[in-house]
Amino acid sequence: MRPKKTRWVHCEPGERCFRPVCRPKGKLEGVTLTLDEFETVRLCDLEGRDQAAIARQMQVHRSTVSRILSSARMKIADALTHLKAIKVEGGCCEFVKPKTKTRR
Repeated sequence: MRPKKTRWVHCEPGERCFRPVCRPKGKLEGVTLTLDEFETVRLCDLEGRDQAAIARQMQVHRSTVSRILSSARMKIADALTHLKAIKVEGGCCEFVKPKTKTRR
């Protein structure tokens, strides 16, 4: 299998972990959402962008975006349905530095 291509993301999530409060921490299972899955869901479902635009922004093929989105949605649905925690971390991503505004 060939190595994954680097995905470029704008949203650096920091420490993000979501868990149901109705289940004790000791009995809690979890799923891990990678940074590229998080970014793809954010761009598609929150910002309403189409997959072609997301692919250009992340510098990957559109079919890659489709696979990432499908994987992310499956993990999120699993976590919501089975009361699992969601942790966002990892993945083969590079962060795009935000453009700074200069004053004159």
